[in-house]
Amino acid sequence: MTKLWKKYILWFAQEHVDFRVAEFESLVKLFGLQFRNLSEHRLKPFWLVEFPNDETALQYASRSIALRSIIELYSHAHTLTEFHRRLRAHVDLQQEPLKECFKADSFKITVETYNKHFSQQEKVEKIETMDYLPIEGTVDLKKPQVEWWYLEFWGLDPTAVPETPEDILFGRMMAQGQRHLIKQLSLKQRKFIGNTSMDAQLSLLMANQAMVRDGDLVFDPFVGTGSLLVSAAKFGGYVLGADIDFMMVHARCRPSRITQKVRDKDESIRANLQQYGCADRYMDVLVADFSNPLWHRRITFDSIITDPPYGIREATEKVENKFNPKENTRTAAMAHYPSTSHYSLQHLYADLLQFGATHLKLGGRLVCWLPFHREDYSEAMLPQHTHLRLVANSEQQLTGNTARRLLTYEKHMEYIEVTSSSDSVTQLAASSAQEFRDRYFNANGALESRQERRMRKAALREQGRQEMEMRGKTPSDGRAKKCDLNKARFN
Repeated sequence: MTKLWKKYILWFAQEHVDFRVAEFESLVKLFGLQFRNLSEHRLKPFWLVEFPNDETALQYASRSIALRSIIELYSHAHTLTEFHRRLRAHVDLQQEPLKECFKADSFKITVETYNKHFSQQEKVEKIETMDYLPIEGTVDLKKPQVEWWYLEFWGLDPTAVPETPEDILFGRMMAQGQRHLIKQLSLKQRKFIGNTSMDAQLSLLMANQAMVRDGDLVFDPFVGTGSLLVSAAKFGGYVLGADIDFMMVHARCRPSRITQKVRDKDESIRANLQQYGCADRYMDVLVADFSNPLWHRRITFDSIITDPPYGIREATEKVENKFNPKENTRTAAMAHYPSTSHYSLQHLYADLLQFGATHLKLGGRLVCWLPFHREDYSEAMLPQHTHLRLVANSEQQLTGNTARRLLTYEKHMEYIEVTSSSDSVTQLAASSAQEFRDRYFNANGALESRQERRMRKAALREQGRQEMEMRGKTPSDGRAKKCDLNKARFN
């Protein structure tokens, strides 16, 4: 069996590099694929991998978002002399299997370099050095029956390009990855988006790391505008969401697009799934407070994919529980508007992991983001749970010194009720105990309460109005405009 294994080039997009290993391992486990690594350097765009057959390679390419294309390897070397020697030997040894490709009616050879520019003339010269290949068809640059790729890798540092290429590769193009979905699901054309809508590429990567299969039940407890539901539904999952923000769930919040003043009446999370032909995968979205669970213990999900709020562009809130010693004067006919309080990240992630341990099926995955300041990061700060195993941890750098990590947990044992959450959940470490939001808005380290921040901003607004009046300008009433805009959304 091992003699039948074939070598392939995995050509990755050099974007979100830290995510490609986690996605590869997730897809291999999802499909139960066998493989053998031939490359150790995971930052390079070209990986060498062995699969048992072409069907296995194509199955991986059918779901990968990080993959640009997969190429059947003919030759790989670090010098041109060795490259041509190996290519000749491969063609001579595999004459029968390769006969069909070389006798095709049309073909195309593409020269691609990384970190090095070749002129068109230089590319033609590279192709002519392989004139010993027994190709019989005619050149067709638009729709060839067979396409070969010649690749040269000239290092990762554009300021220190080596004199000779580090890797020279050649092979037959087999299939493209699924990167076309990034453009297809782009937020630019999506019906309903918000300030924190997850971009298509990251949401698709999250769905792959959650190993969403056809028919899975996928839940997002902080659904927002449903970007993660769209990606999960695109891969065949039945999607369900919840969020505490009534205005967001019902698409009545302020529009995020600059050119849009009032949201369209047909904007909704359901409309997003209808836009991409996934309406039959939409179950429902609920207005719910995650800190007060409403789900029955028997409800289980195949995966939970979510991006919790960090308190930067979206508030971290939960319904406030207050004890009122006075006699209750409310009647059933009176409307009730519950007050909200701050939902700390420590408690939020503790609740999230506890929810995953309780409601995930055995082997199900929880995929979520954790924000942090890079100077504070250590593995000790990552939340843990006895029933969940951390299987992937990838970093995305944000602005300044901030970043976030995509954490993937897998439920490895059935949940057993414990006396307190501290028995099963480790809170965020003391180095991250200071709220991410406070650190974000106070780069000098000086803490400022939310009330102090509101008062300071109010004083700045008043100072600005006074300065405008001194210059003879009439300040506009921003609050009145905001109230009129809110009224227009419901008319």
